[in-house]
Parts: sequence; structure tokens; C-alpha cells
Amino acid sequence: MKLRGKYLIVAACFAVTNADSALVVATQAVAAKSNYTSITEKHCRKFDRVKVNGSEFAASRICEGRGGYKVVIREDDLRETLTIGKTLKQAAEEPAASDHYEAFNYYDDTVEWRSGADRKPYAVIVGWSYADNENSDANGRPKSLRLLVVLRLPPGAVCKVAYVDRAANEDANELARKAADEIAPNFKCGADAVQIVGAHGRAIEAMAPAADGAKTAK
Repeated sequence: MKLRGKYLIVAACFAVTNADSALVVATQAVAAKSNYTSITEKHCRKFDRVKVNGSEFAASRICEGRGGYKVVIREDDLRETLTIGKTLKQAAEEPAASDHYEAFNYYDDTVEWRSGADRKPYAVIVGWSYADNENSDANGRPKSLRLLVVLRLPPGAVCKVAYVDRAANEDANELARKAADEIAPNFKCGADAVQIVGAHGRAIEAMAPAADGAKTAK
């Protein structure tokens, strides 16, 4: 009977812990708000510039974010990588810093920061476009495909947690905010699969094999 009582106590504690976790996410979602910062070159500091035949081939820039965070963008041969940290060193050590994509790509100029009542950011949303090398426009150039990318912030690692196809979803911004509020806080970088939120269009389909490990959110 005592052993059974212990199991009941453990089960009760587990239930309370899960309930508390769900309550935190629910409360956070209710209190959530957005703030915005720019990552255009004029609002950032450039460094590690590399020139080839007099033209800039690669460069990094660090931009002021919210809550003491810095946004670091590395551009290498028209391909960008974005990571976030309180310092340049911290940002460089996050999983997001090594999340590269093969096709030409770039991030939009504005970062949306999601925060709760305590004003501490817990996720960001940023537009991302990449070249669809299998489809060309009238000039023979690859068409551009557009996504919203959601990244989680500390505590824990910084990494991508969700994609939203902007062309396939009229409410793409709201879907991304919902993912930031509900998926990002408990997402485990390196263990959980990146979520595909909303309807799928060409922007999601063309990401293979990068999206092979992604999971459709229900």
C-alpha cells in the first residue's frame, strides 16, 4: 500500500509539472507581444569582410536586437546564415550558426521579437527567401521562394523551430506568431524536428532534402 502511495505521489507530481508547463505556455501566449529591429547593413556593424578581385565575396554583420541580444548574419557567396546571442562568441556557438542552406538565400530586413509580460524575448520571426533552382523566371534566373522562419531563444539553444510558407498561407504572420508562442518555448534543438506550420506550397516542397526531417504541425 505504501509503494502504491509513492506511485500516486510521483504521478501527481508529474501531472502538476506538465500542467504548470502548459500554463506557462498558455499565459505567455496571452501576454505575448511583438517588437521589431532592423538587420539592414546601415543599422549593423560589418566585420570579417573578404574580397575577391576587388568585389566583396563574404562578410559578417552584427546588429542590435531586443533584450540585450545581438543578431549576427554571415553572408558567404550570396548565402546567409543567421544566429543570435548576447555576445558574438555566444551567437557563433549556437546551433543556428551552423545551419546553412546550399542555394542562394537571404533574410529580410526586419526581425520580429516575441516576448511575454516580463518583456524578455523567447523567440524571433524573420522572413527568408531562397532561389528555386528548378524554376526560372522570364530572364532565366531562379525564382525566389519565401518563408517565415521561427527561431527559439535561451534559456536553451538558439535554433530554427518552424517554417511557414508565405505564398501558401494568407495568415502566415499569425501562424508564425502562434508557432513562436506555442512551439518555441519547449522545443529541444537537435532532438525535435523543425515544424512546418500551415499549408504547404512550393517554398516547402523545394526545400528537400533540408526539410526531410521537418514535421508538419497539427
